[in-house]
Amino acid sequence: MEVLWKLPKLTEDPSWKALDRYYKRKGDELNIYEMMKKDPARFRKLSLELKTPSDGSILFDYSKNRIDEEGMSLLFNLARARRVEAARDAMFAGERMNFTEERAVLHVALRCRGGAPIIVDGRDVAQDVARELRRVKEFSEQVISKRWKGYTGKPIEDVINIGIGGSDLGPLMVTEALRPYAVGPRVHFVSNVDGSHLAEQLRRADPETALFVVASKSFTTRETLVNAESARRWFLSKAGDPSAVARHFVAVTTDAEKAKEFGVDERNVFRFWDWVGGTFSLWSAIGLPIALSIGYDNFEKLLDGAFFADTHFRSAPLERNMPVILALLGVWYTNFYGAETHALLPYDQYLHQFPTYFQQADMESNGKSVVRSGETAAHHTCPVVWGTPGTNGQHTFFQLIHQGTRLIPCDFIAPVRTHNPLGDGLHHKILLANFLAQTEALMKGKTADQARAELVEAGMSGPQLETYLPHKVFKGNRPSNSIVFKKFTPFTLGALIAIYEHKIFVQGILWDINSFNYWGRVELGKEFAKVIEPELEGDAAVSSHDPSTNGLIDFIKGNF
Repeated sequence: MEVLWKLPKLTEDPSWKALDRYYKRKGDELNIYEMMKKDPARFRKLSLELKTPSDGSILFDYSKNRIDEEGMSLLFNLARARRVEAARDAMFAGERMNFTEERAVLHVALRCRGGAPIIVDGRDVAQDVARELRRVKEFSEQVISKRWKGYTGKPIEDVINIGIGGSDLGPLMVTEALRPYAVGPRVHFVSNVDGSHLAEQLRRADPETALFVVASKSFTTRETLVNAESARRWFLSKAGDPSAVARHFVAVTTDAEKAKEFGVDERNVFRFWDWVGGTFSLWSAIGLPIALSIGYDNFEKLLDGAFFADTHFRSAPLERNMPVILALLGVWYTNFYGAETHALLPYDQYLHQFPTYFQQADMESNGKSVVRSGETAAHHTCPVVWGTPGTNGQHTFFQLIHQGTRLIPCDFIAPVRTHNPLGDGLHHKILLANFLAQTEALMKGKTADQARAELVEAGMSGPQLETYLPHKVFKGNRPSNSIVFKKFTPFTLGALIAIYEHKIFVQGILWDINSFNYWGRVELGKEFAKVIEPELEGDAAVSSHDPSTNGLIDFIKGNF
């Protein structure tokens, strides 16, 4: 995209330098709680509410951040200077945002509602998307209604998705998140080439009622194909007749020919396209396991939610644009405060895979050190993304967030209503109280005077009190965002995922990197693995690598 090629280096951009001057002048003095006390309207100014058509509102509160109105204004100036709006429009227009592979980046086309044409290389891909989604609908409805029969005439009871990366994590996360909406067969996921992962699923599977979904964008991913071949061998060892495979194996891929070569019946091959990054592909036929679990109507609501977020991202001004604000705050902490990690903390057990999914989506997309020009970045890019559901996290790593030496910005996510109001709602009330309390405690902390008063009240005095005192102090001023919505639904989840997708996109534009090529994730390791794999055979000592790798190979061979 020509407009981005002409920009100065990020750290030389006047808008960046203005932020740097602001940080050096104010960064150490910005205290969230003090700013909150001085400005009672801070929450109103630094929050926004996205009103959905049917599922209530999504509230985004970013008032508990180390930033004031001046700082936010400078961040918005940075976004404008780095042409975020132009880049966004170019992505939606089908321009080749994946500039190293000369590809469009159009996962947004997969959930575009309304039938408007979407042109890629002169072709209206909206028609292709609609055709494949109709096939997903027809197939999922056949399986759920039990009209699709296995080779002995029994309906499908278990679906085993075999994929890895984007062909696994997205469908897995959504299927787990939307368990309250499940209407179809049980859905399981196998990704690890470690045979134990597949073996555990096969041990519980019935070949007469199991359906395997082999999901691979290129249909060359070694781990997926090895697992799929083992699953097919297992199935044929039970069924005997090779023609039975057609009732129990389907594929999702951009390369239908390779799927057919593998042995999947052409009628059972679902397609998506190279302008869809695998990381962002759950909206395509890669989401077939989702539709098989929750039904196509709910899958469509997931798409509706994502389209709602797309519309917000495209139309809202930067100052009221949730993905843009999330992205800018992330840049603020990563590049000025030196934060090395970012925690995603969903207070909803159904979202237990949400942090794992965005570990991949975020770090695989923006974990780059080479900028558009081909030079090494003079600035940090993606932080380490991690997290786990509340309240479990409070009993594992919140010690580090509250009292550790590192600054860890956090996103807290919670539904107001629960799908499971156990104990007349007591469980959820406790959950929400903890959700609210943690963000307040991170902001306020506990002063030495407060800690001293508590210890005195507990009957402590003298040297013992002085020994305990520093350990009871919480410095506070720890930043967080809060995202709250009425109830967790397919629509809400679709919107939430898309908002974080767009946050990743915006940060990639700001950092001047290509968020949509993934050469670094496995390519180099795969090259080395191809050399090592045959060396694991035989008794001869290995000397073709460094001393450490040679020693490890020899130890492994000696203990097979």
